[in-house]
Amino acid sequence: MATMIEENGPSTHEQSDVSSSSQARQKLEGLLNKNMRIRMTDGRTLVGLFLCTDRDCNVILGSAQEFLKSTDTFSQGEPRVLGLAMIPGHHVVSIEVEADSLEDAQGFGAHH
Repeated sequence: MATMIEENGPSTHEQSDVSSSSQARQKLEGLLNKNMRIRMTDGRTLVGLFLCTDRDCNVILGSAQEFLKSTDTFSQGEPRVLGLAMIPGHHVVSIEVEADSLEDAQGFGAHH
């Protein structure tokens, strides 16, 4: 005896999860190649171009510089040039998009 299985497609709950997931993805894609400042659990701050992230919240910055003190002006020390840097997600305390980069990202979205 055969059993028929009806497929109605994804439920509305699954559809809303997919929708919010794609919105979050679009926001992240809008931040690609923008300057970011990432503060880490050990007090270091890395500044560089946002290149990539993954589901574990690891972040890759390009042209990264490391600052040993967490200050807004960064005037208390010379940065160390790292180049390409991977920051493990569990070490990220905060992520800030630099104002110039954020304005560029918003302006880009407004024209399309």
